[in-house]
Amino acid sequence: MRILVTGGAGYIGSHTAALLAGRGDYVVAYDTLEHGYREALGRLPLVVGSTHDIDLVKQVIGDHKLEAVVHFAAYKAAGESMTNPGKYFENNVGGSLRLFEAACAAGVRKLVFSSTAAVYGTPSSLPVKESDALRPENPYGESKRMVEQMLKWFDACHGLRSVALRYFNAAGAALDGENGEDPRYVANLIPLVMKVATRRAPALRVFGTDYPTKDGSGIRDYIHVLDLAEAHACALDFLASNKPSSVFNVGTGQGASVFEVLAAARRISGQEIAAEIVDRRAGDPAAVFADNRKARELLGWSPRYGLEEIIGTAWQWHHKHPDGFAAAPTS
Repeated sequence: MRILVTGGAGYIGSHTAALLAGRGDYVVAYDTLEHGYREALGRLPLVVGSTHDIDLVKQVIGDHKLEAVVHFAAYKAAGESMTNPGKYFENNVGGSLRLFEAACAAGVRKLVFSSTAAVYGTPSSLPVKESDALRPENPYGESKRMVEQMLKWFDACHGLRSVALRYFNAAGAALDGENGEDPRYVANLIPLVMKVATRRAPALRVFGTDYPTKDGSGIRDYIHVLDLAEAHACALDFLASNKPSSVFNVGTGQGASVFEVLAAARRISGQEIAAEIVDRRAGDPAAVFADNRKARELLGWSPRYGLEEIIGTAWQWHHKHPDGFAAAPTS
């Protein structure tokens, strides 16, 4: 397949681009490089540009004879979205709209969308199912829900079939330790733990220890970035076999607590990793994990990596590149 990967120089996008190229697909990455890095792509072709640029997107699709799009390009900091919602709606929704218009005009009829479990908000039951109510609790989650709704209409009106993948907590790094998450722009637990382990932060803040969980700390579903990349490949194959548009949860189906993550990180890294107990954050649910049976049954996808591999690869990346691609690796 010949594929445009927007946000292709970012964390999940670059891993997915590498996997697709590795299986024989022709891949062109498309990224503003605002939060992405050319180094993450190796020798894969990169076009620097915005999804808002309809003419450039059409030109790239036409020049490279591309037939599918995998769309990652978006802002993703939920906390920031609460202080600057316009930024998220303009980029995540507006940029997606223009991308879809350009793709349809250029003849593309297959698209995989990087969505999020944030569309569910606080779940009413566990595990979280695709059929559960969508109640996003921040503009980031709302922006992703809006794009999912747009895709339904682009299918109905233009025949743009799509798969939306609702990620849970992406984590981990490439198996060779040469590509991972930028430690400077992280808000999720595992990279924050790694920042403490690499002495880029003094201590990990643990938000609440009085949840009704096995050890009192919050539980989340951590999914390895390589398993996420594989889910995108499966979604492309699903669309290539003329299946209808659909939505899938992408998670392991199991949860790990903050204290379990911290203990595993201390053991694997050999670092002390200081932690500071603070009050709960408003709106944080006690536990969130996925029902992934639909993806298993219809996409033929299943996660291969667990918490050990997630933390092991994350440590290998952060230890070698404590400042990410922004600085030369340490010895």
